[in-house]
Amino acid sequence: MKKITIAIDGFSSTGKSTLAKQLAKHLGYVYVDTGAMYRAVTFYAMQNAYVSEDHLDKESLIKALPTIDLQFHFNEKLGFAEMYLNGTNVENEIRTLDVSRCVSQVAEVSEVRAKLVASQQNMGKNKAIVMDGRDIGTVVFPDAELKIFMNSSAQTRAERRYNELIEKGQHVTYDEVLENVQERDYIDTHREDSPLVKADDAIEINNSTLNKEEQFDLVLKLVEERV
Repeated sequence: MKKITIAIDGFSSTGKSTLAKQLAKHLGYVYVDTGAMYRAVTFYAMQNAYVSEDHLDKESLIKALPTIDLQFHFNEKLGFAEMYLNGTNVENEIRTLDVSRCVSQVAEVSEVRAKLVASQQNMGKNKAIVMDGRDIGTVVFPDAELKIFMNSSAQTRAERRYNELIEKGQHVTYDEVLENVQERDYIDTHREDSPLVKADDAIEINNSTLNKEEQFDLVLKLVEERV
């Protein structure tokens, strides 16, 4: 069976990672969560006071990039790979609202994007990969055999994200999450370097009214058409 590259792009909290994990597990493909990579760099920047909600020390962050080592290590119990920053598992630390508030600022930095895109392209050089993010189908893998662009209303996405954070024991309000979703949408679509856009040959899926199983079945048919 032919191996392909599957690129999943879209707005924050549209369920890109959930879908990508399902596909990778079903197909026996490698799954790469590029959002986790940007979150890990952001977490590093926060630890070193390079970034906050209203501050970004861009020059210091760029100088520190060579010292930032990002790796995915597969967790058999969870069934997916977790993010490691300089040898330390930071999977839980990077999923907080505090990191969400700062990640779009960090993702705007061209030098950060260059470093991570090069790493992502290297991971996918042998195909058989499912990768999700903001610029996978437009920048990382413009020749991917299947490109998906996921979308849903900001309110729907905020509710999903809010429920996830509450389940993890984080103390947040729905309004805080909605504001963050809307702010990230604006930054992601207006940044100069690799803004979030739908690739011309991507298939858009609005999953506002789809459950996880319906969404998976829909995309799996698209995969089967290409392999």
